[in-house]
Amino acid sequence: MPIVIVQVTREGTTPDRKSVSAEEKAAIIKGVSEVLLDVLHKPLESTYVVIEEVDLDNWGWGGLPAMQYRTLRAGAAKS
Repeated sequence: MPIVIVQVTREGTTPDRKSVSAEEKAAIIKGVSEVLLDVLHKPLESTYVVIEEVDLDNWGWGGLPAMQYRTLRAGAAKS
């Protein structure tokens, strides 16, 4: 029985949204489950997918909080 945890930042794909939509979550669950079926032959009914939305303040990479890192990258791209 595989259990897959998918973490995403709690933000939308457009500026007016603040979270991942129910439709997007359903697509993630379906896609992850189908990958496990195709690769490991795990039945869909025995695969669990958990989606965790993480506040953007609690997400970081490159040694920086996510928004600082994005700002830094955006500045570098303009140079």
